[in-house]
Amino acid sequence: MPNIAIMKISTYHKQKGDNVDWYNPLFDFNDTDILYESILFNFTEPYNYYPNCKIIKGGTGIDISKKLDPEIDKILELDYSLYPDCDYSMQFYSRGCIRNCSFCVVREKEGYIYPVKPFKLNPKGKHIEILDNNFFANPEWEYAIEDLLRINQPVNLHGVDVRLLDEKQCEALNKLKLKKQIAIAWDFPQINLRPQLEKAVNWIKPYKLMCYVLIGFNSTPEEDLFRVEELRKLKIDPFVMPYDKNNTYQKRFERWVNMKAIFKSVKWEDYKG
Repeated sequence: MPNIAIMKISTYHKQKGDNVDWYNPLFDFNDTDILYESILFNFTEPYNYYPNCKIIKGGTGIDISKKLDPEIDKILELDYSLYPDCDYSMQFYSRGCIRNCSFCVVREKEGYIYPVKPFKLNPKGKHIEILDNNFFANPEWEYAIEDLLRINQPVNLHGVDVRLLDEKQCEALNKLKLKKQIAIAWDFPQINLRPQLEKAVNWIKPYKLMCYVLIGFNSTPEEDLFRVEELRKLKIDPFVMPYDKNNTYQKRFERWVNMKAIFKSVKWEDYKG
């Protein structure tokens, strides 16, 4: 997925008349003035071919508290020319979140939820990736829905909190053209989401919903299986997210659930994968 920070940085420098391109150590080692490096995850392997120039590093994988320069951060026109094969637009209508989940860095990085001005769309975009962390927690969610209906492109919603959904919001979702299933989540087995899920499938067809299920963070295998089977009963597609991808059980449970042909035909106790 395209890097929004890098696209803002590129737009900023091109507006100043600078030449901007991806760094290639074979050709750019001796004639680069500024090198920007963005790392999303702290397990990413370090880069080893830096030129002798000004180097600016950022991203959650380097320093969660580091911000873009305000002059760059306020830019709303992303440089999609860096990603010529990208045929969709990336969009935020809000940043931050009302939740403060212990496994997530959003609240620490972005703070409590607040609305933001949307980006200009990708000229080549055929659909829109809505990256809000908690779409309906945005106090201006109705404006966001109106804007998406005006644009009239298929959308992929990354962050819908089923605990907030009411009939009005579900009606709004039903008006949108969906690129993929609506992504919800059941991360904490200690929270009984069954009542909220039952309400949701009364207002939204269950085939339109996909539910992330975090396992291995604060759950037992029994709690993992319970959540998945409850989703199966409601005809909502579960999608397992292992907290420790090196854990044998978590990898095996992930394969069983996420390979839909197997999940629909083989019980967990009979699964040999």
